Amino acid sequence: MSTTVDLNADMGESFGPWVMGNDLALLDVVSSANIACGFHAGDADVMAKTMAAAHLRGVGIGAHPGFDDLQGFGRQRMQLSGASLGNLVQYQLGAALAMAQAQGANVRHLKLHGAMANMAAEDKAMALTCYRAALAVAPDIIIMVLAGTAQQAAATELGCKMACEIFADRAYNDDATLVDRSLRGAVIHDAALAAKRMVAMVQAGAIITESGKHIPTRIDTICLHGDTPEAVDIAIATRTALEAAGVTISQFTN
Repeated sequence: MSTTVDLNADMGESFGPWVMGNDLALLDVVSSANIACGFHAGDADVMAKTMAAAHLRGVGIGAHPGFDDLQGFGRQRMQLSGASLGNLVQYQLGAALAMAQAQGANVRHLKLHGAMANMAAEDKAMALTCYRAALAVAPDIIIMVLAGTAQQAAATELGCKMACEIFADRAYNDDATLVDRSLRGAVIHDAALAAKRMVAMVQAGAIITESGKHIPTRIDTICLHGDTPEAVDIAIATRTALEAAGVTISQFTN
């Protein structure tokens, strides 16, 4: 059983007058923040504000690049050439690095968003393209991967710093990928259930799928999506349950 685990949340996803999520409340619970880079969500003002708030609280900052899909919130699958995909990742990571530096902060990690992440979890070649692009810009950045998927295989092949992630509020298929959001039960809205699942997975050292299958995996961090109405409740319940089970919440170090 892991005795220490990181809690991360996707945030910085508001855009102009459109507010998405309660970032400030989440930042008081999590230890790492994946901040949108302006393509699937977010803008320059939101990035600056979110990074400043994270830095003030000692929360680790991560770049969260996705497809250029503001209307679809980065959840629509897109087919791009390898060169375009790499440029898309580098463009967004560059923005994150600059905005963090302006706040006196650093970008510790990178995590792919939405459809880009799901596709890379299924396609090692795509994951390699994304990660090589990021590492060309920031060689020491920690790549946050969906545990047990092609993302982890790609990061392992590259020999880069890596943090393996599981999800508190998403259901799993038997190949360690996430159940498609269009399917019933794919997104977990019950805070108590989410917390119970995370304690069980951390204690088992495994992803537990919808069928009950256990997939042994390294677990460095747990994701709590920031865009659902119950996000803060899930974050608090998960942290409380893990700490009650003897798990320490702390930023991943590798």
